Amino acid sequence: MDYAFKWVVQNGGIDTESNYPYTGLNGACNAIKEKIKAVRIDGYQDVTPKEDALLCAVLKQPISVGIVGSSLDFQLYTGGIYDGDCSSDPDDIDHAVLIVGYGSQGDVDYWIVKNSWGMTWGMQGYIYIRMNTGLPYGVCAINAMASYPTKQSTSPSPPPPPPPSPSPVVCGDMSYCSSGETCCCIYEYFGYCLLYGCCSYENAVCCTGTDYCCPQDYPICGILGICLQVSIFLAS
Repeated sequence: MDYAFKWVVQNGGIDTESNYPYTGLNGACNAIKEKIKAVRIDGYQDVTPKEDALLCAVLKQPISVGIVGSSLDFQLYTGGIYDGDCSSDPDDIDHAVLIVGYGSQGDVDYWIVKNSWGMTWGMQGYIYIRMNTGLPYGVCAINAMASYPTKQSTSPSPPPPPPPSPSPVVCGDMSYCSSGETCCCIYEYFGYCLLYGCCSYENAVCCTGTDYCCPQDYPICGILGICLQVSIFLAS
């Protein structure tokens, strides 16, 4: 976990889980989402590898822990308090999870642990791992490698949402042009336009009987699709 926290500090932050979720598939890193800095941290703090120290830390915030997650009964876990066949040797740690709390069932205490394998694993993504077993490093070595992020500075406010897209220009009953364009009638029948075209100029002059238009600063429709500032007939 320490390497992960170091990366977050060096990267200047990290994206949210909801925006960059676990997929369970091999793939490439998303460079765009890597640049999203939804949350930032200043550093991290390691927890003394003892169960009582871990409990004190969990009382204050969720704690990232390394565990041995390669045993088959762990990977196929579906419910109950786990006290399975995983190794308790810290040298065998090969997975990271998040302790989010603790609880008791009868006289058995357990950690409430969030995994990263999606909602279909375990109990909607969670597992109960037994506490107070007498093992030096706990079940699956859960006490051996624990840490949490630290934060002193405030995170910047999120950027404002982008403005809404401009509304299209309504030409007729069923025709539209993009914002900034002008509707020009291409085919008219008894005063009713049957076919519209979109002129790329805003508030343009539509050249009747042609398929082109003219901008406001060259409003005269000339021959061969040429737009003029002044009519050649007036100029002469």
